[in-house]
Amino acid sequence: MRQRNADAAAQSPSGDACWLDAHLPGVAENLALDEALLDEAHDGGLRHTLVRTWMAAEPTVVLGSSSRIDEEVDVEACEQLGVRVVRRPSGGLTVLLGPGCLMWSVIVRHPEAAPTIDRVHTAMLEPLCAALRAAGRPVVRRGSSDLAIAVDGAERKVSGNALRVRRHAVLYHGTLLDTFDLPLVARVLRHPPREPGYRAGRDHGDFLANLELGRPALEAAVRCAFGADTVRSDWPVERVAMLVRERYDDPAWTCRLR
Repeated sequence: MRQRNADAAAQSPSGDACWLDAHLPGVAENLALDEALLDEAHDGGLRHTLVRTWMAAEPTVVLGSSSRIDEEVDVEACEQLGVRVVRRPSGGLTVLLGPGCLMWSVIVRHPEAAPTIDRVHTAMLEPLCAALRAAGRPVVRRGSSDLAIAVDGAERKVSGNALRVRRHAVLYHGTLLDTFDLPLVARVLRHPPREPGYRAGRDHGDFLANLELGRPALEAAVRCAFGADTVRSDWPVERVAMLVRERYDDPAWTCRLR
């Protein structure tokens, strides 16, 4: 049964969503694919909402589009541990990805104009919350774009999300912590320069938690949340390769904000 509300459905004006079956080798390629699909949607080449998931094969720091590296990342620790740093096309703060952290993306075309950011957050997170609760985890929305669960009487973050809005399309993507190496986060990321009220100054170790549902269950929840009933296997290969070459694999682009 689909976990979709009226507002969520309104974000998919062309009907049912498609699940993208694409397996790209690295974080840079996957970030480039998200941007390429956003461009495709904005230009009218994507008629149905597109949903996808992926997982990094090794720990990788991902900066927000406006993040300053030295403010949010312990660069020396990353170098010592061999953790690569890349930058994504969306806003928000820096995150650490890796095995056990499922990434999810939804790309929606809006022929008239994209809705307000608050409406986008609601349309994306409410159905996902409902699907995760149906899977057995009492997930709630917190802050502007977090999902959290209660652990020992305190709410801990299990998902952080970001978006990029173009006039006729929206990219919404984020994390789902499942069996992630949470202690590693504190080793490579500094305390964020801003935080939601429910964090209350807690360090990474006291603030993050894993869902422990397993990747198949999480992917099923994402598909259910957005009604991704059909499968698409083609993707803009040449556009992705160009974006990787000119942006996502270019240290100068990644390090442009210190």
